[in-house]
Formats: sequence, C-alpha cells, structure tokens
Amino acid sequence: MRHRKISNTKDLIHPITNFCRIEIYSPTAFSLAQVLQEYINSDHPSHGQKIHSHILKIGFEPNVNISIKLLILYLKSSNLSYARQVFDELPRRTCTAYNYMISGYVKHGFVSKSFDLVREMCLANEKPDAYTLSMILKASTSGNASLSVRRIGREVHAQIVKSDVEDDVLYTGLVYSYVMRKRIEYARRVFDLMLDRNVFCSTSMITGYMNEARWEDAEDVFEKTREKDVVVYNAMIEGYSKSVEKAKKAIEIYVHMQRLNFKPNISTFASIIGACSLISAFGIGQQVQGQLMKTEFFAHIKIGSALIDMYSKCGQTEDARCIFNHMPKRNVFSWTSMIDGYGKNGNPNESLALFNRMISEGQIVPNYVTFLGALSSCAHSGLVSKGREIFESMERVHSMKPRMEHYACMVDMLGRAGSLNQAFEFVMQMPEKPSSDVWAALLSSCRLHGDVELAKIASNELFKVNTTSRPGAYVALSNTFANAGRWDNVIELREMMKARGVSKGTGFTWVGTDAGFEAFHAGQSL
Repeated sequence: MRHRKISNTKDLIHPITNFCRIEIYSPTAFSLAQVLQEYINSDHPSHGQKIHSHILKIGFEPNVNISIKLLILYLKSSNLSYARQVFDELPRRTCTAYNYMISGYVKHGFVSKSFDLVREMCLANEKPDAYTLSMILKASTSGNASLSVRRIGREVHAQIVKSDVEDDVLYTGLVYSYVMRKRIEYARRVFDLMLDRNVFCSTSMITGYMNEARWEDAEDVFEKTREKDVVVYNAMIEGYSKSVEKAKKAIEIYVHMQRLNFKPNISTFASIIGACSLISAFGIGQQVQGQLMKTEFFAHIKIGSALIDMYSKCGQTEDARCIFNHMPKRNVFSWTSMIDGYGKNGNPNESLALFNRMISEGQIVPNYVTFLGALSSCAHSGLVSKGREIFESMERVHSMKPRMEHYACMVDMLGRAGSLNQAFEFVMQMPEKPSSDVWAALLSSCRLHGDVELAKIASNELFKVNTTSRPGAYVALSNTFANAGRWDNVIELREMMKARGVSKGTGFTWVGTDAGFEAFHAGQSL
C-alpha cells in the first residue's frame, strides 16, 4: 500500500478525514507512526489525538513504537491523564517510556507523581539512566517540591557514584541541586570533580557563593571559567548588585564585559540598574538608560520598573515619573515603585493621588508593598483617617491580611501624629504578637514626643524580642532619656549596651570620585 506524508496545514486541521482517506481499511504500523510523528513535530499536536480515537474504533492493536508516540503526543498536548492511560496500557514499560512520563510530570509541576513513578520503575527492575536521574534532580529543585523531596539530591549523588555514570549534564544538575539547597560545599566537590566545567555549572557555583556573600570564592570560579558568556557575567553583576559594599564592583564588571564585546541583555541591564539604585549612582544610571534607549529592552516592563525604582532612590522623582508616564504597559511593580518613590522623597500627596488612581482604574491589583507605600505616605503627611481607611481596606476589600510591617507602619503613623496612647492601644489589640519592628516604631514616636515612660515600656518589650541586633533602639531610648535630662538612665543604658556587646556602626554615604564611588564614613575627611 502506498503511504503519503501530511504536507500542508489543511492536513493537520482535518486529521481524521485525510488519514481515513489513506488508511481507512488497513492502516499499518508504519503509516500510523508516520502520521503521529507529523503531529508531534507540529505546532498543534493536540489535533493528532483524533488518530488515537480512530485506532480504537477500528480495533487496531498498536505496537510499542506506536504507543510511545501516542504517549509523546499526549504529553506535548499537556493531556497528562490520557498520557498516563497510554503508559499504563503499555505491554512493556521501557526506561524510555518511564522517562517520558516522569519528564511530563516534572514539566507540569506534579513532583510527587514523578517520584512515585521513579519508585515504580525501580520496583519493576527497570534501571534509571542518566536522563532519569537528571529529571529527579530537576524535580527536587522545583518550587512544587516538598521539603523531604528537596533532600533527595544526596541520594541521587550516591546512585550516580554506584552506577559509575559520567554525564556532564547530570553533574551540572547535581551542582545546581546542591546550590539550590544551600549545600555549597557539596556543590563545590562535584564541581571540582568535573573534567568539563561548562558555563551553566560555573554560573550555578557563582550564584551559590554570591548568595552566601562569599565574594572571593565566586571570583575564583569566575576567573577559572575559560569560556565565559553573558550569563556568567550576569551572575557576577547580579550578585554584587545586592550588596551596598560590592555594588561598585557590579559597575566595574558591567564596563569590563562590554570592553570584551559581550553585549548586555535584559538581565544585565536590570541588575546594573539595581546596583545604581543601591548606591544612588544617578549619573551612571542615566548612562545606562542612554544605552537602553538604543535597544529593544527599553520598552520592557521590567526595565521601566527598575528605572523608576533607581531614579526614585536617587531622589529624582521627576525622571521616575517621566519613565512611568511613557511606559507602554505597567504592572504592579511599576505602580508600586512610583508610589513608594513619591512617599520616600517627601511627596506624600502625589503618592496617595497615584495610589487612588491605581485603585480607581482597577486594572492592576495592589500588592503588600503597594499598601505599605501608601500607608507610609499617610504617616509622613499626617493623614491618620486616610491611613486607617487604607489599612482596613486591605482585608475588607482586597482580602489581604495585613502583615507585621503594615502594623508597624500604622503605629508609626499614629505616633507621628502625637496619638501615642492610641498607638499603644493599637499594638495591644494586634491579633498576633508584635514584632521588634512594631515596638521600634512606637519607641521612635516616644522619642519624637518625649514620652519617657512609654518609651521604657516599648524598649523593654523590644529587648525581649530582640536583644542585640537593634542597636538603634538603644540609641533612641538613650536620646529620649537625654532629652528629658535623665542622665543616670543614659549612663545605665550605655553600660547595658557594653555588657550585651551592642555597638552602633558609623553612618556612611557613597561619594563619586575620580577613582569611582567611595564609601565615606561619619567623621572621615575627603
């Protein structure tokens, strides 16, 4: 019998008609496999499911090859229930079949089902291969994995050693698994054993070290990476951009990579803008924007939000608003950055106006940070009733339970307005135990208004929650005592700080010099 391929879109849109016309009486395994493969390779694999219906109607018994193709077809169509049915009806489940089904479960977030299938595979005396193990590692590091599943990396490692498998992809997955579980020393041991350390593996190690602020180790891996690409540079820039002390290095790496003709991508730009935000490097931020305007990334919502945040933190709210106004599309982060930027730069009225506009338009749902920015603006502008209204609307209108930082902001708002007793009552009526931030907000208000007795209560509660990591609280209480002329209490408190080993670090700021950005501490001369 003569067979033909599906050669155009119409064949794909009308599968039953065309297939039946060819093989309606006696389809062969070859013709079925050929047609199924066409659908698997197409942009619309779900259309091929009708072939299975036709197979069942005419009573054709598919062989293992046909069944595997049907399995792949259903998996590509995201139809896991039918895929599992085809899998369960296989006369013999090979390692390949198990791998396809496990991969499908992992891809769609069904981690527990993927592990159940691995156990079933082992009980059936089907030995997992390198691909199976790599899928297990991928599942163990997914966001849907339970805590017990995430610990499975070491078991996979042991299986790799027992099986004497040498697969760079598998070892790369193992390194990534250890990094994700913050077992960086185990990751480094595997990394050092690899003969061919690929860029992805190096990037994982750099990310792991950066997350633990192990700068020298990250730099060591970076220097030893022979074939660098933009991704490994991004890992360095992103890691440095999260630390005030190292943000300057992020800018240096950013300049260096371009001198070597590595072209920044959207992740590079987002990270370097973040570094500029951290140290208020307004001038460099402007230069980065100048570069961005020559690329397709400038209109991207992620970049727009990052620029708004950067300009706001540099005190340039007009520039931030210009970016905001010209964004083709905005998300909750764009709105929140602008609302928060106005609030922190002494424009609470603009902040609240934008917040009200966001709520009234109703296209974007505010998140927890949005509400925090609006509450902070109310606190700085003395709009207590408006602040209460916003706070109460979180749960009543938006079904968002206020977090501890929202309660702290409310205490700060009441305290700034001089309503210290109301602030204290608000704390006492909280549904959860107040955090150190809540007590610190009350203590700060007591210092502002000179309420020594309430300051003592707030500080005592604060020190119960957090004894040593809030030196500012000791200073605030000391200043409250000093302003009230209670010097004996000041001396007593300073002795307590010495006994507890509490010390307040000196303040510093970033200053642009000919050599770049330098941190200058209080009392230091230029």
